[in-house]
Amino acid sequence: MAEKKAISTYKTYLMVGSGTGTVTYSKLVDIKNFPDLGGDPELIDVTTLSDRIRQYIFGILDTGLLSIDYNYTPANYAAVDAVCDEEAHPFSIWFGATTANHVDTPDGSLGKFDFDAVASQYVTGGGVNEAVNGRISLGLQSDIIPTVTTG
Repeated sequence: MAEKKAISTYKTYLMVGSGTGTVTYSKLVDIKNFPDLGGDPELIDVTTLSDRIRQYIFGILDTGLLSIDYNYTPANYAAVDAVCDEEAHPFSIWFGATTANHVDTPDGSLGKFDFDAVASQYVTGGGVNEAVNGRISLGLQSDIIPTVTTG
């Protein structure tokens, strides 16, 4: 079988973890987008007067808030609100799912990106003939740890 050249954003999930020790993940809500799962580190200038070109080392990575949109419904809002308690929770973005009897079950078979974050949410503005969206904003409390397998 030929190797895939790319994957689609179809079957991408925002997962939230629970439990102590071994974390068990479940889908939080269906999402409409996902943020960059990393970013460029700041550069620290280490140039000396002997250098012909500026010299740098990497500094701290600042991803800012990770913002993810979802379709607002009272049930979705309540599900997200349950993790908006000013405490860090384990979150993960999963790519891939197993499908059986026309039901997709997230499995992260195409990659998982785990991190701890503090969450907040709000309903975004809207206009004529648009769906109402909610947005969850995640403030990182850990590194983003990728788990990517190549079968």
